[in-house]
Amino acid sequence: MNVKNSSSKEQMLGKIRQALVQKSENPHPKFKKTPLYHEEDELVDVTFARELTAVGGKFLYCDGEINLIENLIHLTEENNIKKIFTWEKGIQDLLNPYGFPIHTNEVEFDAADAGITSCEVLIARNGSIMVSNANASGRRLGIYPPIHIVIAKASQMVWDIKDALSYMQRRYGNQMPTMVSTVTGPSRTADIEKRLVLGAHGPKELYVLLLEDRF
Repeated sequence: MNVKNSSSKEQMLGKIRQALVQKSENPHPKFKKTPLYHEEDELVDVTFARELTAVGGKFLYCDGEINLIENLIHLTEENNIKKIFTWEKGIQDLLNPYGFPIHTNEVEFDAADAGITSCEVLIARNGSIMVSNANASGRRLGIYPPIHIVIAKASQMVWDIKDALSYMQRRYGNQMPTMVSTVTGPSRTADIEKRLVLGAHGPKELYVLLLEDRF
């Protein structure tokens, strides 16, 4: 055995043992703790709209139900939408009194032009939408049609992912949905020749209609 190597190894192990014995609660006392994000000067919904737009999504503010219907009509005309599906009773109850045409079951779903869903929360910092399979939309309605329309309320807006997860914990407790994920802009990939392609694994268009409910 090489005595020199053995001695060096023992010295190194001795230093490690000593460091473990003298372990400090803060091994870097001069390290300055800084927040992950800088303070925002904007309102939370303004930040969300900016970040959503930056990743290719489209944001429409609705100051009431009538304005929501007006925006939906304009959206469907602009995109030549013929068949629009929504399976959530809450959204159906919102749209039906105004006679807005929707498909409420899965008949001819393979010909869907758009799907309308709700969401769990909107995350302002990165313009993301947290969704789950806890409602009637399930996993498919926000993925299969080429256009995904999300109707959310201003009270569902949070700043960060940690706030979103805290909200989910408060809402569901030990009954957390089996699928929780975030949507950040339209579906995209750059796997083929490094060229960005929208709609490769889901909708090509993503709209968020924010319904004001904080009055």
